[in-house]
Amino acid sequence: MIFTDILQYILIIYLGLSSFYIFIFAFASIFTIRPKMPSFNAMRKYAVLIPGYKEDQVIIDVAADALNQDYPKELYDVIVIADSFKKETLVELSKLNVRIIEVSFELSTKSKALNAAMNELGDDYDVAVVLDADNIMQTDFISKVNRAFNLGFTAVQGHRVAKNTNTNFAVLDAISEEVNNRIFRKGHRVLGLSAALIGSGMAIDYKYFKNMMKSIKAIGGFDKEIELQILKETRIIGYLEDAFVYDEKVQKAEVFSNQRRRWLSAQIHYFSKDFLNSVKHLFKYRNFDYFDKAIQFVQPPRIMLLGLLGIINIFSILFNSNEWIMAWLYVLAAVILTFIFSIPGKFYNLKTLFAVVTLPKAFFLMFLSLLRVRGANKKFIHTEHTST
Repeated sequence: MIFTDILQYILIIYLGLSSFYIFIFAFASIFTIRPKMPSFNAMRKYAVLIPGYKEDQVIIDVAADALNQDYPKELYDVIVIADSFKKETLVELSKLNVRIIEVSFELSTKSKALNAAMNELGDDYDVAVVLDADNIMQTDFISKVNRAFNLGFTAVQGHRVAKNTNTNFAVLDAISEEVNNRIFRKGHRVLGLSAALIGSGMAIDYKYFKNMMKSIKAIGGFDKEIELQILKETRIIGYLEDAFVYDEKVQKAEVFSNQRRRWLSAQIHYFSKDFLNSVKHLFKYRNFDYFDKAIQFVQPPRIMLLGLLGIINIFSILFNSNEWIMAWLYVLAAVILTFIFSIPGKFYNLKTLFAVVTLPKAFFLMFLSLLRVRGANKKFIHTEHTST
């Protein structure tokens, strides 16, 4: 009995704090970020960087679409960083008004590809926009990014949304993306903290980004390393809720599992690497952003949190005293309210209802990913994209 109570105290502290954390930012996300008007309108030159590894199925359509921005054509270049593309794909790309930089590595990573490209490009740009090889920018994306840079931001994250919801896992992935957007991006900005970067659909001052990337050797989670370096310098990362980038959502259980395994591994790695340093920065420099980022890394994934609390509440009702039952119900209620605040209205439909049936499988895959997480950030795990 004593052992059970001690275990419950440990779990309710960790899961309770995790639930309260996401609830606060989810609640904040229901409020509007007050937009500011820039005092000037500088027109910057943009390098739209699209690194891709064996992305022959999607890259031609993505590159062609990237040329359709409403921003002045002479002020942005689309650069495809082609790693292990087929010859016929390169031929088709050469017919477009894009720059192709071919790269090849014994061990391919996004950071290596970006470094190689920027070394070849030189310094004739003001801002780098980083996309994944499946990303489609809304036509006004660069224009909205430019307004944000006129407000003084060094880095901004666009609003990445689902390009497809054609399977149950794609629907769950799309909802997960929006929940994270509300909690870790919009909610944070409403409360004055930095938005989280995702790794694509983001824009960073070009010279700053190029210089920073020279020191980044990450295999998995390179966006986390970028974000940590920015926050250490007490710079604010902005979030553009109305600047959309459409992203392909995973359609199969195996891809879902591999992707989450890579993300979990990166989170654990950077928490162990940066937590103590973030505490030092909190007390020495009052750097709340850096400390908050380290806290994010120890947060359980939302699907796993919901699943764990569901299981714990069932056992609590069957075997616990009334005090413990109520405590666990309060924690579960906080998570449920978090999802209610965070899930956009467009997802309240029959398709989502059918996808909910897949939640137990998604929870099981997340749990397996946690067991297999060791070393996943030390090797390249490719997420294959298809034409959707």
